[in-house]
Amino acid sequence: MMSNHIKLMQGNEACVEGAIAAGMRFFAGYPITPSTEIAEISAQRLPRVGGKFIQMEDEIGSMAAVIGASLTGLKAMTATSGPGFSLKQENIGYAAIAEVPCVIINVQRGGPSTGLPTSPAQGDIMQAKWGTHGDHPVIALSPSSVRETFDLTIKAFNYAEKYRVPVIMLMDEVIGHMREKVEIPNREDLEVIDRKKPTSGLVDYKPYRIEDGELVPPMAEYGGEYRFHVTGLVHDETGFPSNTPKVAESLIKRLIKKIDDNKKDIFLYEEYKLEDAEIALISFGSTARSAKSAVDMARAEGIKVGLFRPITIWPFLDTEIEQLAKKVNKIITVEMNLGQYAIEVERKACKYAHVDKYGKLNGELITPDEILKKIKEV
Repeated sequence: MMSNHIKLMQGNEACVEGAIAAGMRFFAGYPITPSTEIAEISAQRLPRVGGKFIQMEDEIGSMAAVIGASLTGLKAMTATSGPGFSLKQENIGYAAIAEVPCVIINVQRGGPSTGLPTSPAQGDIMQAKWGTHGDHPVIALSPSSVRETFDLTIKAFNYAEKYRVPVIMLMDEVIGHMREKVEIPNREDLEVIDRKKPTSGLVDYKPYRIEDGELVPPMAEYGGEYRFHVTGLVHDETGFPSNTPKVAESLIKRLIKKIDDNKKDIFLYEEYKLEDAEIALISFGSTARSAKSAVDMARAEGIKVGLFRPITIWPFLDTEIEQLAKKVNKIITVEMNLGQYAIEVERKACKYAHVDKYGKLNGELITPDEILKKIKEV
């Protein structure tokens, strides 16, 4: 059991500790660099708290096992990197339409395919949103420190349970493998949210019926007293498949609306020295650490620069980015790809500010000096 103490901790280790603090009691995964430590530490830690670890035959099976465990009432998680994340996509779509809470950790590395297995990247931004087919809800978070990895893993479980949705942690190799001093809070100081259970009688129970006008239906446990059907097909409130256009439209719109209507609760971000900024950097994950240093370096030379750091990657921080664009003259997105997040920034900001981008995908972290040079160019 954790207590309030200070520890030198790796990002992947902090992820596991946060997950267990949030109530994770099941992990299914398959080893893949640079996320393997999450599986290894879960295998050590889970039996000590009454949880279960299983190494599956592949990433597809891992995601399926996580969905099954969650349906029985357990808080469940898996961890992977780029190629494994690709394999999980079909079952992530299943979790989205069946509304099965689960957490997927993606410690990003260079791609495509096997790419650069031991090097950092941020090339899975769009895949996190659109990797599975169809219109579907998703929440994706991106930590920039080891302590924030601990905190956001708890947030990820809370969002998954509260909104019955797959939640993706978009870490990267730098955050996953770096070590920092972390003060682990007392358990009683943590906010931990559990899924809402049904209160209706056994006879009239319908697993996807909305109660009291809410958008998220309560969730019974498979194997418990309630009997219900789960499918990846479009379904009505009974859980059984339906080909009715009205049912299909109503279901998908509700899945999207339950996230869109709760953006204020889901949106997380940091602002740094933006009060008088004429240029704003937008960066996330490990790259935001370099961006923050570049802001300080530019300020020392009299250049008015600030940083906007999205912590919630999806849903997109549309209103916040638009308001930022109205305050500054120029925006520079900085990310370890060729501009995936920049596409969304341009869509909301281009009417108010010039948007430029700086990307890098050679397996090296973007440095503060490189960002400063870009600032001076624009």
